[in-house]
Amino acid sequence: MGQDVAARVFSRADRQRYREKVRTTLDVFARMLADERFEPARGSFGLEIELNLTDDDGRPALANAAVLEAIADPDFQTELGQFNIEINIAPRQFAPTVFAELEEAIRGSLNHAEDRSRTAGAHMMIIGILPTIDGEHLNAGALSANPRYALLNEQIFAARGEDLEIDIRGVERLSTYADTIAPEAACTSVQLHRQVEPDAFAAHWNAAQAIAGVQVAVGANAPFFFGKELWRETRIALFEQATDTRPDELKAQGVRPRVWFGERWITSIFDLFEENVRYFPALLPVCEDEDPVETLTRGDIPELPELRLHNGTIYRWNRPIYDVVRGRPHLRVENRILPAGPTMVDILANAAFYYGLVQVLTEEDRPLWTQMSFSAAEENFHVGARDGIDARVYWPGVGEVPVAELVLRRLLPAAYEGLDRLGIDPAERDRLLGIIERRCVTQRNGASWQAAVFHRLYDDEGLEREEALRRMTVRYRELMHANEPVHDWPLD
Repeated sequence: MGQDVAARVFSRADRQRYREKVRTTLDVFARMLADERFEPARGSFGLEIELNLTDDDGRPALANAAVLEAIADPDFQTELGQFNIEINIAPRQFAPTVFAELEEAIRGSLNHAEDRSRTAGAHMMIIGILPTIDGEHLNAGALSANPRYALLNEQIFAARGEDLEIDIRGVERLSTYADTIAPEAACTSVQLHRQVEPDAFAAHWNAAQAIAGVQVAVGANAPFFFGKELWRETRIALFEQATDTRPDELKAQGVRPRVWFGERWITSIFDLFEENVRYFPALLPVCEDEDPVETLTRGDIPELPELRLHNGTIYRWNRPIYDVVRGRPHLRVENRILPAGPTMVDILANAAFYYGLVQVLTEEDRPLWTQMSFSAAEENFHVGARDGIDARVYWPGVGEVPVAELVLRRLLPAAYEGLDRLGIDPAERDRLLGIIERRCVTQRNGASWQAAVFHRLYDDEGLEREEALRRMTVRYRELMHANEPVHDWPLD
């Protein structure tokens, strides 16, 4: 949904034409796969980081237009809420010191952006959900000015026909209703991209799905929403509910949700795009002038805008991406599991763990996903999001196991091997995966740090809940800038 869509009203004819066009683009995509029209992958990867804007007191700052004007850098863009922005990192190739180079470059960009943001009265934070968000920040007036957000909001509620119910049961319970998709803006994430060959896509996607529960458990960083302590990665439950176009009756009929883990292992990227077309009606039925059949027939590369826009309104946790850059088409797996933060070094440790582990899993003689059911992977995902670093997950050959023990004994050694295969410098490999190891040994990640500091302020010092959350948020922001990994953060 990154592309611009102008405000408009859709007719029945628009929807019928779009359905026909998107089916045509799917046929063209199938031909491109059969004809091997895609650019070689060459080990390319990249990432996007969503950020929150806060005022001096740690509360949301509805200031992204002013902040982006002050930053004046095309790498920074709007997100759904006025208290959000996003930085897009140019793709790199795996090389010995690529993670260190990325860390230096991104920290430089973020530090410059932070300096410019202060001129607009805002500070940046990388965190899964800002703990100080409440109802006044999550309404139609908080949406960014880009017409695509208002249009998306309108179409989701037109499809649903009633207010959104948000019901999350964790340490505490939150039960409320929303009349806009603004609660989605509370969810800020890191998206990891990996360019892959068409023949390798299914293995990479299946591997990413299989480890999703472990990823979210180890990286959890969103324990609070609306003043309640909920899941360790509340962002997962909130995002699933905040964009749900289904009233209860359609849920009961088994209609698939638009925020979707999926329901099966795949054999081709085509499986995912075909499911998109078969299961999901269009939210934004915008047809472009391109005739993809004619474009392909004359030997050019079609952009397939309808297929890509439709894919952008189906929020898979591991999403297939078709893109054309400089006239050359390629495919990517977009991993959307992880929250933002707590620091850049934590983000890159999460990335190194993911890329290294997936590399090994895709090259095994007996793939992991042939040894576990898809439903077990989905259950792991939600358990990992709910319980975080304390989760117990299912793993083939082991059964139910504490996630920290699984990582330490089995998955970290595999990730080390994967980074070696990708050519990462051993010192850099050890530094980043050592952070994952220490998180598991200390049982402390971003979510557990937030919860511990909140309870010290609220339970031990007797602060009011709102003030305890605000103080914790400001302390988080201070420690974030030091770029020390979260397992080393003090609890004072």
